[in-house]
Amino acid sequence: MSAATPGTGPLVVQSDRTLLLEIGHPDAEACRAGIAPFAELERSPEHVHTYRLTPLGLWNARAAGHDAEQVVDSLLRWSRYPVPHALLVDVADVMDRYGRLVLDDHPVHGLVLRSRDPAVLEEVLRSPKVAPLLGARIDADTVVVHKPERGRVKQALIKLGWPADDQAAYVVGEAFAIGLRNADGWVLRDYQRQAVDGFFASGSGVVVLPCGAGKTLVGLAAMARASTKTLILVTNTVAARQWRAELLARTTLTEDDIGEYSGARKQICPVTIATYQVMITKAKGQFRHLELFDAQDWGLVVYDEVHLLPAQVFRMTAEIQSRRRLGLTATLVREDGRADDVFSLIGPKRYDAPWRDIEAQGWIAPAICTEVRVTLTDDERMSYALAEPDERYRVGACARSKLEVVAALRARHPDEPTLVIGQYLDQLRTLAERLGAPLITGDTPVHERERLYDAFRTGAVDTLVVSKVANFSIDLPEATVAIQVSGAFGSRQEEAQRLGRVLRPKHDGRPAYFYAVVSRDTNDQEFAANRQRFLAEQGYAYEIVDHTDVLGPLA
Repeated sequence: MSAATPGTGPLVVQSDRTLLLEIGHPDAEACRAGIAPFAELERSPEHVHTYRLTPLGLWNARAAGHDAEQVVDSLLRWSRYPVPHALLVDVADVMDRYGRLVLDDHPVHGLVLRSRDPAVLEEVLRSPKVAPLLGARIDADTVVVHKPERGRVKQALIKLGWPADDQAAYVVGEAFAIGLRNADGWVLRDYQRQAVDGFFASGSGVVVLPCGAGKTLVGLAAMARASTKTLILVTNTVAARQWRAELLARTTLTEDDIGEYSGARKQICPVTIATYQVMITKAKGQFRHLELFDAQDWGLVVYDEVHLLPAQVFRMTAEIQSRRRLGLTATLVREDGRADDVFSLIGPKRYDAPWRDIEAQGWIAPAICTEVRVTLTDDERMSYALAEPDERYRVGACARSKLEVVAALRARHPDEPTLVIGQYLDQLRTLAERLGAPLITGDTPVHERERLYDAFRTGAVDTLVVSKVANFSIDLPEATVAIQVSGAFGSRQEEAQRLGRVLRPKHDGRPAYFYAVVSRDTNDQEFAANRQRFLAEQGYAYEIVDHTDVLGPLA
């Protein structure tokens, strides 16, 4: 890859750690791919996107095998102006913090924390958050770590700015043979194999792949390589049963080998699939189901949609650091700011494939993203203006003016399987009635959800109206159109997951369509801009149209 000619590059690198990328520049795509491993997108208006260098982003890059020299070279290659020298020094210093402290095994003392920098070790030993988790000092560079505190030590260290490189051994777990079957001709794709290799080369960690790119198959391949008793944690019961179906179809596991631990069933087997919801359900004031983590000699714990981990599961994960942990997700974005807990407790990013790269290989469908801005009636605008601040988003997002727009969008794709997705149940019930379509919410029984999903897959139902229960882990490869009418405020990960519902590749190569229907001059419009940030980082652009462009030809 050639360097940009001085004064002509697409990137402006500023001393406050912000990177400004000119989207219209002919090298913008190559530059975006170059900085994606270490820079986080903050804002993505039409012409200039703003990225930021953060310690966590740089540490993730370091853990994934990128060194400071590569990051500096990328900044120098694409920068239009001279890069501030102080920033380059700062990048090198921040990345050098990763690995100054190492968790390792000692032949006599067991788990230890060692440092190649005695001053750093002295600094962390004096932290009141770290000191109680440690044991005796062995020498100037080494201190014993209480084994049950392995995870909490890593949490505390990353908050001090000294992320530990965990090189301690993992418990193998009780052996249980798991093989892959390719009876229907399927084989792992190159990037899926690379993801599995990256995970096992480094221990525990997170694999980031686009929705529809086969994250579950990466999990299956990791299980087969480990061939040990495995605990799989998923978002809901429907996802659990999809995992079960994949395991039965693509591995040598039998029905008796796989247990479901959910609200409906409490089976513990050599391979057990549990929902996050049941894990955080209290019984007599206690999180009793967390004992599932100790129910078997697990050699591998798989966290599906790892970016959704509840706090209670984080706490239990901190206590099982001797088990291999594989996190699967389409995006590591967490709106609660706990991305550092994913890094320290599950592990750093071990593999990350840009969405557009996977699309270019034909493994996910190309997507056309459109934001349809709806002008509210005078009455709706007044209702919005008079609403209490904490109700204002709901009032704007649920404006009745959206109904005809959604109906018109549905009519534009009469033969395409379509999902209408939203946040608010009253709005969704009205839309379901208006479109004559079934509605799926959290109150819909699991067996009814599965029946409707199956009807959608076979074409018996061509439109589903769904709440946030369909955001994650729902395999609907036939879906081609998604119309989003409301969301979880400005959630970037939710936007990515919703687009993901339609990214499964189509047999005839046709594109997917993703519409966000947004109320103009409300905070619905502001939140929509924030939701789109992650997808903009992946190279997706939203065309913005007025609702009259949608209604006009169909009126």
